[in-house]
Amino acid sequence: MTRARTTVGGLLAEIAAIGRAADSGGYRRFAWTRADADLREWFAGSATALGLDVTEDRVGNQWAWWGDPDASAAAGRPGVVTGSHLDSVPDGGAFDGPLGVASSLAAVAALKAEGFVPGRALGVANFVDEEGARFGVACAGSRVLTGAMTADHALGLTDADGTTMADALRSAGREPGVMGRDDETLARIGTFVELHIEQGRHLGDTPWPVAVGSAIWPHGRWRFDFAGEANHAGTTRLADRRDPMLDLAALIQAARRSAEELGCVATVGKVRVLPNGVNAIPSAVSGWLDARGPDEAAVRRLVPSVEAALGHPAVTESFTADTRFDADLAAGLADLLGGVPVIGTGAGHDAGILSTAGVRSAMLFVRNPTGVSHSPAEHAGDDDCEAGVGALATVLRSLAG
Repeated sequence: MTRARTTVGGLLAEIAAIGRAADSGGYRRFAWTRADADLREWFAGSATALGLDVTEDRVGNQWAWWGDPDASAAAGRPGVVTGSHLDSVPDGGAFDGPLGVASSLAAVAALKAEGFVPGRALGVANFVDEEGARFGVACAGSRVLTGAMTADHALGLTDADGTTMADALRSAGREPGVMGRDDETLARIGTFVELHIEQGRHLGDTPWPVAVGSAIWPHGRWRFDFAGEANHAGTTRLADRRDPMLDLAALIQAARRSAEELGCVATVGKVRVLPNGVNAIPSAVSGWLDARGPDEAAVRRLVPSVEAALGHPAVTESFTADTRFDADLAAGLADLLGGVPVIGTGAGHDAGILSTAGVRSAMLFVRNPTGVSHSPAEHAGDDDCEAGVGALATVLRSLAG
C-alpha cells in the first residue's frame, strides 16, 4: 500500500465518490445495492493489500484477519476486533461508519509499520446494513449474526419498493438460505472496539479529540399504518374525505408531546404514502417512529402513550434495551489514553448489539465540532481523525499484545 492509502484521510478519499448524490452532496449507500457492492469490494481490496485474510460470516458481514482467528480462539486467546460499517442513512455524511472502518485499516497499517506482532488474532470488521435505511431495522447485520433477530424476520423485511431482503440478496448474487446466527464467527471475537464519529457535541467544546463510550441509550423503531380512501383532491368535499394524512399529523404531534413529558426524544422521519400523488387523497399512509432516551422505562412508556392518544396500535420493528459497555474495559481504555472523557450516546451501534450478546465491547468517539450527523454537514477535522487512529492503535496494541 502507498502511504496515502494507509492514512485515514487517504482511505476515505478512495470511497468519497461511491454512493454520493449529486443533488444533496450526501450519501445513499444502502444494503445490497450497487454502491454497497462497490464498498465491499473496496474493503476487501484494502484489507488484502495490508496482508489481511478476508472472510464473510453467514450474514455477509466482512472480516479481515491478521493472524488465524480459529487457532487464536482454540488457544484460549480469541481475537481482538475493530471496525464499523460503510452503509449510510439517506443523504448521510461521509464519516458515520466509514470513519471507523478507515481508521481501523489505518491503525492496522500503523501497527504493521512499527513492527508490532499481535499475540492473538486481530480483525477488522465491516458490518452490513447498520443504518437500516433500506429495510427499516438498524444493525441488521450484527442482530442476525448474534441471533438478536432471526433470519426469517430479516429476510421478510421489505424496502420502500416492496423488495424483500431475500430478493435483494438474490439480486446481489447471494443465497438467502445461508443467513443466520453464526456461532463460529462469534467464537473468534474476544473483544470488540468500535471507533465512531461522535453524534453530538459532548467533545465539541473540550480540548479532547477522543472519548471512550460508556453506554448506548435504549431505543426502538415502530411503524404506524393508517388506512384511508383514495379520492380526488379537488372534487371531494372535506366532510366526505377519509384522509390518513390527518392520522399521520396526529402521530407526529402525539409523539412530540409524549417525548417532552417523558424526557425522551422521538422522530417520525420516514413516511410511505399511497398513491403519493399531489392531487390525490391517500389510500394508505405509514409513519415510522424512532424513540430513544436515557431511561428505558420512559422509552417503553412512550409508544403506549402515543397509541392511547391516537386510539391506534403500532407495529414494533425493533427495540434495543439500555446497553452498558464493559465498565472495567471502558475505564481502563480511558486511563490508557491519558484520562480521556467517558461518555454515553443516544445513537445505536453494532458494538452495542455485540455487547448485549455477551461480547466484551467498547467504543471510541472522535470529536465532531458541530455535533451534526446523518447529514452532508457531518464533519471531523483531519487532526482529530488522526488522533482517533492513534488512539485506536494504542488500544489494539494493548489488547492484542
